[in-house]
Amino acid sequence: MFTGIITDIGTIRAVEHRGDLHVRIACGYDTSGIDIGASIACSGACMTVVELGPDWFAVDISQESVSRTPAGRWEVGRRLNLERSLKVGDELGGHIVTGHVDGVGTIASIAVEGDSHRIEIHAPAALTPYLAPKGSIAVDGISLTVNSVTDQPDGSALFGLNIIPHTFAVTTLGDVAIHGGVNLEIDVLARYLGRMEQLRALTQR
Repeated sequence: MFTGIITDIGTIRAVEHRGDLHVRIACGYDTSGIDIGASIACSGACMTVVELGPDWFAVDISQESVSRTPAGRWEVGRRLNLERSLKVGDELGGHIVTGHVDGVGTIASIAVEGDSHRIEIHAPAALTPYLAPKGSIAVDGISLTVNSVTDQPDGSALFGLNIIPHTFAVTTLGDVAIHGGVNLEIDVLARYLGRMEQLRALTQR
């Protein structure tokens, strides 16, 4: 479990193809306090630590995970939002995030609004029932509030976010570009409500 509050930005230092991808990530964490087998969210995707060094950790990324995340996400030099897993008693500053990517969104627009940035993201049709104004969503692992949702004729949707200067500075949102891909995780409560609604519809047929 995670909260969507980013605690470090890592950089992919090396990538090896070993059947799965073996990715070494430089970080600012004190890795002496990280155990092999620990979970770290890497831009929203929960990964298991399989190797450690003084200023880096490594993870194995399956082809399933590669296929569900944006193209080019696991390349040398790529910066990643990092968050270590939640401990009992930690402050829940964002919202409950599982680290399971539900889909890939596409950056549709970026505009400056005052000191903040307004970002619109195109979400696939499968996720639109779970998007609601003032609801929560994780974008590349960052806990954010949805400010607007505009449904599209093809069933997809554009949703808008207002990013304050602090969030823009301490995450990789400053790296995003138009047409770039981002990991999306819908709110876990919305996921369960959606499943309940599906089952109710089936029983009423």
